[in-house]
Amino acid sequence: MTEPNILKALLSLQEREGAITPAAIGGIAHQLGTTTAQVAGVLSYYPDLRDAPPGRHVIRLCMGESCYANGCSRLLRWVQDRLRVDAGETTAGGKFTLETMSCAGNCAVAPTVIIDRDLYGRVLPSQLDGLLDRYR
Repeated sequence: MTEPNILKALLSLQEREGAITPAAIGGIAHQLGTTTAQVAGVLSYYPDLRDAPPGRHVIRLCMGESCYANGCSRLLRWVQDRLRVDAGETTAGGKFTLETMSCAGNCAVAPTVIIDRDLYGRVLPSQLDGLLDRYR
């Protein structure tokens, strides 16, 4: 079984269910005639695939070169401190999931923050409270 077929099946399942459970890994492996190890390997490799449902709102911080040069690490620390989660985690109440990404393709207005499908550029730590309040 090729990786593209596994990836397609995982993306389809995540679209329907919100996440890919351990039981689903076995089902996909059986359906595609491959091993659970191969399916789990694809799941762990692609950061957009989830093994747990995300929070109601997903905050993604770009960590690309331009964003890094313009302070994204300060933004990440601020959000981590404010929400009390690390990247890849969801807040206790399930309201926010914090993620990082390698590049948002929005380099001209770095640093970039994406909340759900809303993209914000030239974000300063002082603006983050106001941004998060829009999603509370």
